[in-house]
Amino acid sequence: MFSRIGHAAYKNDLSNTLEICRFLNNPEKKFKTVHIAGTNGKGSVSHIIASIFQSAGYKTGLYTSPHLYDFRERIRINGEMINEDEVIAFTKKITPLINEIEPSFFEVTVGMAFDYFCKENVDIAIIETGLGGRLDSTNVIQPEISIITNIGLDHTHILGNTIELIAAEKAGIIKDETPVVIGKANSSTRKIFLSKAEETQSNIFFAEDRYSSTSQYLSPDIISIQLTHKDNTGVSTFEADLPGLYQQENLKTVLTSIDILREKGWELNDEAIKNGIRFAKKNTGLLGRWDIIRSNPLLIADVAHNIDGLSKLLEQIKISKFESLHVVVGFSADKDIDSLLKLLPVGATYYFTQANIPRALNVGTLKEHAHKLNLTGTTHENVNVAIEAALHKANVDDLIIVCGSIFVVGEIDRQKFN
Repeated sequence: MFSRIGHAAYKNDLSNTLEICRFLNNPEKKFKTVHIAGTNGKGSVSHIIASIFQSAGYKTGLYTSPHLYDFRERIRINGEMINEDEVIAFTKKITPLINEIEPSFFEVTVGMAFDYFCKENVDIAIIETGLGGRLDSTNVIQPEISIITNIGLDHTHILGNTIELIAAEKAGIIKDETPVVIGKANSSTRKIFLSKAEETQSNIFFAEDRYSSTSQYLSPDIISIQLTHKDNTGVSTFEADLPGLYQQENLKTVLTSIDILREKGWELNDEAIKNGIRFAKKNTGLLGRWDIIRSNPLLIADVAHNIDGLSKLLEQIKISKFESLHVVVGFSADKDIDSLLKLLPVGATYYFTQANIPRALNVGTLKEHAHKLNLTGTTHENVNVAIEAALHKANVDDLIIVCGSIFVVGEIDRQKFN
């Protein structure tokens, strides 16, 4: 699995996925979809859009990856995870094909999601890419709309080592005569997206040109964001149960996409939009985004694991109120560790750890790199031991952040620390 071993598990074409779809009688052609790619934000955007459709009364499928605790988190309908018996039955059905073509774990999972959504006759399914776009296993659908949240440097050994190369890969989800929304772009990536949209004769919309945020208010578990539309002098206020400051950027992407979907005939009224945003976490079960695990001291888990994501997390930390900062951190070995560590504040107390997967960076190696950059702390065999150490040292008014790896966050024993 890519999540465990990295690059060696990556398949760089769609042949296996297409073969799986043929074996299943092409379920991906039998329901409507929204397709979402991007370096950061695509998970939040996927969940919020799914929550809006759900609030509007549509039977809504949601496919995301990776999962934190339970494989079934990847495949949901109206927030409910796929039943275990469904997973078992599908696996038995497809085992002969697995033995024949040896697909990746992700390819099989995509097939399972498509098969389940078709079988359950969903009105629409929100489909998040796993990695990249052009060659991602999900890229066999013909969506109502394509969405690319942003472009950052991540998985550079697979997608390319420049923003432009990565943007070209993500642009691969733009389909012929299908509208595309871009969440955030710079001058070079904008050219790439415009060129691809022209090639495919697709209408393209840049969310940052359409909406601007005028203010935001953060409480521990809710963010309130005021947005204005470029064609409207009025101000709209939205509350979200995903209190990360970075959600204001995601919200612009969501609202632009909803505007286009409404123009295509989807009945998404203002109340459904506001309720879908307000209760996105509750409706969809999203975890790991400024995720409050306990208070006094405040313990937050966030799956930020690349330069862009970690930068946004640190912006949020800067505006948070606390006495001392404690950071529980572990990374995957295929990341640019020094570039990530350079972002972290020198004044914090660190608890270095690693996930229990082959792809994890050794905790001793992490500590050595960190100490060279004047980040001091202790090593711990797993994230739960590290959190215990942080809780033992922290005062009630301190802040404890767990970050650096989706897999580190996924190993937190939430019941233990609630």
